[in-house]
Amino acid sequence: MSAVTRSRPRSNPVHWLGYGLVGIVVLFGVVSFFWTPYALSDMAGGRLEPPSAAHWAGTDRLGRDLFTQLMIGARIALVVGCGAVLIGGVIGIVTGVLAAFATRVADDALAAVFDILIAFPTLLIAMLVVAAREEASLGTAILALGIGLSPIVGRITRILTKRVLSKDYITAARVSGTGWGSIVFWHVLPNIAPFLGVNLALQFGLAVMAEASLSYLGLGAPPPNASWGRMLQEAQGTVYTAPWGALLPGLALFALVIGINLLADGLRDRFDPQRRDG
Repeated sequence: MSAVTRSRPRSNPVHWLGYGLVGIVVLFGVVSFFWTPYALSDMAGGRLEPPSAAHWAGTDRLGRDLFTQLMIGARIALVVGCGAVLIGGVIGIVTGVLAAFATRVADDALAAVFDILIAFPTLLIAMLVVAAREEASLGTAILALGIGLSPIVGRITRILTKRVLSKDYITAARVSGTGWGSIVFWHVLPNIAPFLGVNLALQFGLAVMAEASLSYLGLGAPPPNASWGRMLQEAQGTVYTAPWGALLPGLALFALVIGINLLADGLRDRFDPQRRDG
């Protein structure tokens, strides 16, 4: 089996910035499972209070603590991103591998399906799935985004798998009597996993952005969930009088997506010999 070359990459401060941004969001999201400064439904604070010792990020128009909502929003972003990538990854990897092993006619047909679905924005596909289920919930959003991401993963899996299947060691394995199932699990998947990991990291950032857009449109996690997208939607009417209500969730979303992209860039440098040696 061919092994992906791994050498110790040079440290890049920009990549460490990405790790730090993602780490901070993950920390807040994990902590929110066990502790938040206030209950999500607590309206004891004054309306539109600025950041203070009592409310570190201020309050919204209902008197709810914004820092609590930011922590819950981090949790929702991570859950949606992981869930959507898991669903999209499973569907995409299975269909991509099948396309690479299929006959030429079936391969061309699946490739055409991938291209057609990729032409539709992920957010549009997710909106159609939510509309078809006639239910706006966190689970529906995760399923919708996973389905929307699967064609992208499927297309790149097909390309990577066909590239591996053209190698001499695959021919040697077939000559030795190795079955296609063993070839997939012992040769194909280990060799495409690093490159798929980079792509899935990028899809994670796309899923987070799409979930925020769905929540902004009222198609994401319903109240009392505090999605960053819903926070932006609720704060748009008070953006001039209480700008922190829109600025903070926007910065949190920006930090997570930028951090994910920098992290993916670091993974690409680690596993791509040309970029690593350049």
